[in-house]
Amino acid sequence: MDWDALWLSVRLAAATTTILLAIGIPLAYWIVFSPRRWKILVEAVVALPLVLPPTVLGFYVLVAIGPNSPVGRLYARLVGHGLPFTFEGLLVASVLYSLPFAVQPFSAEFAAVDRRLLEVSWTLGLSRAATFVRVVLPLSVRGLVTGIVLSFAHTLGEFGVVLMVGGNLPGATRTVSISIYDAVQSLDYAAAARTSFVLLVISFVILTATYSLQRSAWVKLRT
Repeated sequence: MDWDALWLSVRLAAATTTILLAIGIPLAYWIVFSPRRWKILVEAVVALPLVLPPTVLGFYVLVAIGPNSPVGRLYARLVGHGLPFTFEGLLVASVLYSLPFAVQPFSAEFAAVDRRLLEVSWTLGLSRAATFVRVVLPLSVRGLVTGIVLSFAHTLGEFGVVLMVGGNLPGATRTVSISIYDAVQSLDYAAAARTSFVLLVISFVILTATYSLQRSAWVKLRT
């Protein structure tokens, strides 16, 4: 059992989910409530990882953060090393790859909030920001939980994107999915089975807890 790879995957999934929560909520709010007609282009860009092969997305991310790109040169100048084949590079790729799994559930839940509640809040003198915090967010708990869990679970099982951007460096960029692939390639099916089973149990526990929390939150809102 490759515990180092599992721990790295959990760290990557937690960091990715935290970042997606910070950028996904305002992005989803803008998509739902903005009157701009061209926001459909932003929605399409956000949803691209759903249809692009992971290797294609990984290739473009690798080029975008590589040593010959402005982003890569700036990062190397500030930090002292490049982004490719590092945990930070994996984090950038994971955020982009899992972005729709956070933004789309957030957007769907925000759009489902009764517009009349928002109008009442505005007529009572609350600003749009205060209305969002006090009305929209409390009524969107299920969507927020769904987006958080999907982002975490999706990142935990990433393979193609992380392999393209991070390679396979033990202790640095070797995630649990790559560890399973390596075990199968070396015909060590026992190790692959152990790691896969642990990942299966973690995923099952996360989903069970999520459904339980969603049901509890929905019951509280109804009462």
